Amino acid sequence: MTASRTVVVAGAGIGGLTAALALAAKGFRVVILEKAERLEEAGAGLQLSPNASHILIELGLQDRLGSRAVTPEAIGIMSARSGGEIARLPLGDAACRAGAPYWVVHRADLQSALQARVNDNPDIELRLGCQFEDVATDADGLTVVQRSGMTRQQEQALALIGADGVWSAVRHRMFPRTQPQFSGLIAWRGTVEATQLPREYASKRVQLWMGSNAHLVAYPISSGRQINVVAILPGRWSRPGWSACGETMEIKSQFTPQQWPAPARMTIGAVDGWRKWALFTVPAGSAWSSGAVTLLGDAAHAMLPFAAQGAGMAIEDAAVLAKCLEGIENAAAIASALQRYAGLRRARVARVARAARQNGKIYHLSGAAALARDLFIQTIGARRMLARQDWIYNWRA
Repeated sequence: MTASRTVVVAGAGIGGLTAALALAAKGFRVVILEKAERLEEAGAGLQLSPNASHILIELGLQDRLGSRAVTPEAIGIMSARSGGEIARLPLGDAACRAGAPYWVVHRADLQSALQARVNDNPDIELRLGCQFEDVATDADGLTVVQRSGMTRQQEQALALIGADGVWSAVRHRMFPRTQPQFSGLIAWRGTVEATQLPREYASKRVQLWMGSNAHLVAYPISSGRQINVVAILPGRWSRPGWSACGETMEIKSQFTPQQWPAPARMTIGAVDGWRKWALFTVPAGSAWSSGAVTLLGDAAHAMLPFAAQGAGMAIEDAAVLAKCLEGIENAAAIASALQRYAGLRRARVARVARAARQNGKIYHLSGAAALARDLFIQTIGARRMLARQDWIYNWRA
């Protein structure tokens, strides 16, 4: 493997690690720059619908993830207005149609599985404690400047992939006018030992509670030993980051008996420690690619998480990017390949982002609008509701 076949990936999150594996499978040498000294859990659980899981399986992750992920039987749609479940969507049907499983998994378990696969690949070098600093174009492609402590070094590369999240340093360097926008919503997350909840609330299903101006999601992770709980609430707190402490009494005060039934409040009350993060998005239509540099995942298109597709879109990006770069041997062809990648991804990502925004509005309805929503869901039926997701789940690179 020669230096002329090197691609540098900034960021060792889900998207960056997946991109490294996908690019190495196409014959590239990959260098991953990650500013953290070690990869640690950021966030808690995530959902991997079939459009994402089939890519991970193709990259050899099934054995490592199979023992850690949970395959939920259904999504239970719960209404705070009615006090219980109004529909149960059979995920087995969706997985069968899509030809890949629907997994829920602890983010740290997925990142650990990806990192282990990366470490096993001789064509990938993961540099921890090493952050992207600058990039310049030269006759042979790019010179990527990276810093580790007080030491700077340069790496010659065909391309640079910014997979470094919503606060991307690569995006800031290439497209400084593109700034994340605060959504006005805050996600609160915590975990509960499954044994702390009644069996019916700790079953193998995803629960989505819809309520007035808020919603709640709960599902099993860590081989079913824990329940991941995420509550979405409006607020003004907008500090960047994934892991600020959240006050238990603050979130409990939002889930009052007047608006939320006992099962939802029981789930909230079972969480001992809360973390919170403000939800930011990257404006639609922002630039992704410039020359031999492009963005991936949240760096390009951070969206609201209400379609459960944030990780899925980054994983899809990685697969499409690798296909677009396949067979390219020289710097002259890189820019057009990266433009093709961005062109192939834009419409789908924009559609998913719109669906996520719309879902958030629907989940937070109140009064007569919430009643109409619940009646519509009950009338259309579970299988037709689930079939409305086929355009997401059945996608293939």
